[in-house]
Amino acid sequence: MKSKTKPVLNVKAGPAVLLAAALVLLGMPAFARGAPQSGSPQSGGRNSLSVLVYITGMLAGSPPYELMAAGAESFAAAHEGVTVKVYEAGFNQAEWEEQLSSLVASGEYDIVLGSNPSLPEICANVGKKFPRQKFIITDARYEGNPQISTYLYNQYEQSLYLGYLAGLITLSGMPHANPAKRLGFIAAQEYPLLNNHIVPGFLAGAKLVDPEVSLDFRVIGNWYDANKAAELAGSMIDAGTDVFAVIAGGAAQGLIKAAGERGAYIVYHNTNEYGAAPGVILGCGQMEQKKLVEEILSDVLAGKIQYGASRTVGAAEGYLDFIADDPGYAEYVPREIQEKFNTFLAGIKAGQVNYTLPPL
Repeated sequence: MKSKTKPVLNVKAGPAVLLAAALVLLGMPAFARGAPQSGSPQSGGRNSLSVLVYITGMLAGSPPYELMAAGAESFAAAHEGVTVKVYEAGFNQAEWEEQLSSLVASGEYDIVLGSNPSLPEICANVGKKFPRQKFIITDARYEGNPQISTYLYNQYEQSLYLGYLAGLITLSGMPHANPAKRLGFIAAQEYPLLNNHIVPGFLAGAKLVDPEVSLDFRVIGNWYDANKAAELAGSMIDAGTDVFAVIAGGAAQGLIKAAGERGAYIVYHNTNEYGAAPGVILGCGQMEQKKLVEEILSDVLAGKIQYGASRTVGAAEGYLDFIADDPGYAEYVPREIQEKFNTFLAGIKAGQVNYTLPPL
């Protein structure tokens, strides 16, 4: 049986591809460009669907991208008329818009599915050239464009409970905790969601444990330099940091190595990473990206997607959680800390923890 899911493309669009796309554009009338609009709320459901999963980076080492691709492929396997192509665009953001334009020029894809806070602006620019193309983007907020629908994870909320756990650990008597009350956060790059929701939420959660907790925030400059991440981590540990958070893609391996060798702890956003360093990674949040993608594609088939709108999803809605049943948490985190943290997380899910979501 022929697979309905097309293979991952690991190469960037080269000059020949871009030239071919340009020739297509020159010979194609404007009204024919981009995907048909069937599947919008006005036109009802559909029986077939062609999806381009556009990865702004690489799949390896990026849990949100891996889960997005897995969700799309799982949905395609369960629905006869659905096909999926996954394209890895690489890390050069300057090339993304031109790549995406070349990919959608043929009108092959009913929707482009992505997950990146910077992607809506790129899709808006591409959409001007292809006015019938539709884009759906998770982990982003963008409203008012009739070609784009976005879903924003409440990452402030996830950071709030991970920061609370980090605060409990740094104030504990665990072997690598010290009296400095100093947490660390290493990021690949800065972007609005990170600066306005993720980092502030992490510190706010820790301060709910003790207002004197401080945060050392460092930026690598890319998503792949594990050596730079290790260097940053080492200097932060020297300054008293004993618990880290990290959003750095493959570069996070440098922090994991340094924390294991030097004696520090890590809490992780979005995915189960306990097995990468048992006893070092003590807490893992969970982003239900696969679940959300499957539900999005189901809504596309049913004609229920609201383009031009954005939806925020979090723990109360079941799209963010914490992995507590893994030995990396259950066996390495003291029972007293687990009890306090589990109570706090239950309060988050029940809407009993008051906080103000900052603007993006």
